[in-house]
Amino acid sequence: MEKAVQTEAREVQDLSSVQFLTITAAFVALTYIFTAFINVKLPIAANGGLIHLGNVPLFIGAILFGKKTGAIAGGIGMGLFDLLSGWTLWAPFTLVIVGIMGFTVGKLTEDHRHQNMKWYVIAIAAACVIKVVGYYIAEVIIYGNPVAPVSSIPGNLVQIGVAAVIVLIVITPLNLAARKTGLKR
Repeated sequence: MEKAVQTEAREVQDLSSVQFLTITAAFVALTYIFTAFINVKLPIAANGGLIHLGNVPLFIGAILFGKKTGAIAGGIGMGLFDLLSGWTLWAPFTLVIVGIMGFTVGKLTEDHRHQNMKWYVIAIAAACVIKVVGYYIAEVIIYGNPVAPVSSIPGNLVQIGVAAVIVLIVITPLNLAARKTGLKR
């Protein structure tokens, strides 16, 4: 009897591992696609700058499925974009910065008491701070100039602001759908 219970527990754990991998891989792909194909290059920033919608699936994945999914989807999804699109120098910074953004959003919203609009706004605001500070530091390291990175801050704010509006509009129905389909408890 005890062996049957252990086997059943292992099967449930395997199912949740497969589910985690599948969901996380889907959000890595969505983050990459939204970054690579839904973007506008800015001529004003020191590095050219890029405003994209990759933060939308990143934030959705982190809010719905937690900090691990958020960190992996953000870091790998956007890091992969950097590697495949000529922004290779940025890939290590993106992996860390956006990984931390995804982790933070997931961590701040993982408690069932934090599954509400107030906490979603707080989590996305925290991600915004991480993005602005993280990429400012990255640009200082890359360009060796503490003034030049200031020009990329408005683009980062717009990028997170647009993503926040979209996510805050769609997250409640997506949360309900994820619960109804059994993807989320």
